[in-house]
Amino acid sequence: MLGYDAIFMLGPQGSGKGTQERILAAKLGFQTWDTGMVLREHRDTKTVTGETVGELIDRGQLLTDAQLLGVVGPIIAAIPAHRRVIFDGIPRRPGQARFLLDLLRSEGRTRLATVVIDVPYEESLRRLLLRSAEEGRADDTREAIEYRLRQYRSETVPMFPMLEAGSELFTVDGLGTVEEVAARIAGALGIEEAAQASLAAPA
Repeated sequence: MLGYDAIFMLGPQGSGKGTQERILAAKLGFQTWDTGMVLREHRDTKTVTGETVGELIDRGQLLTDAQLLGVVGPIIAAIPAHRRVIFDGIPRRPGQARFLLDLLRSEGRTRLATVVIDVPYEESLRRLLLRSAEEGRADDTREAIEYRLRQYRSETVPMFPMLEAGSELFTVDGLGTVEEVAARIAGALGIEEAAQASLAAPA
């Protein structure tokens, strides 16, 4: 088993983070943390600015650091320290990264990894427009999608050096089938090598 205490799964919207998070968690026996799902479960929760989480989501807006951490910070802090976690959807900005890195280290979780699923802008846009047509999600209008993709470029990508300094960072190609991307992630994290070494170890 790999020695990571927590893994951050990052990438633009439409990169398949949620799917890959679940696949990886099943391989490693980690708990999953889907920020989008947590926020949708807390749609009626008031943020520090008085707006509800649902109002911000329906406008296709990313919550500010204060809004997001005010809602999910206490929930993350309540995760038992012995539980190893894969985080999807957080951190998205330097302030969130600093909060998470400090929180995890304070709990003794010092071996951290970041997986960035790299997908070109046009492919992310195509995937999200297709999902919008299939599911009719209120937060997946073209304008909202383009806004979130621009935010990823301007606010999330500049955070990568901080995560590279505070964790082992791996960038993987997000094009191809789900299985192909999952295999690239496993290879980057050394999962196959770890499994083979375990099998080869003397009883």
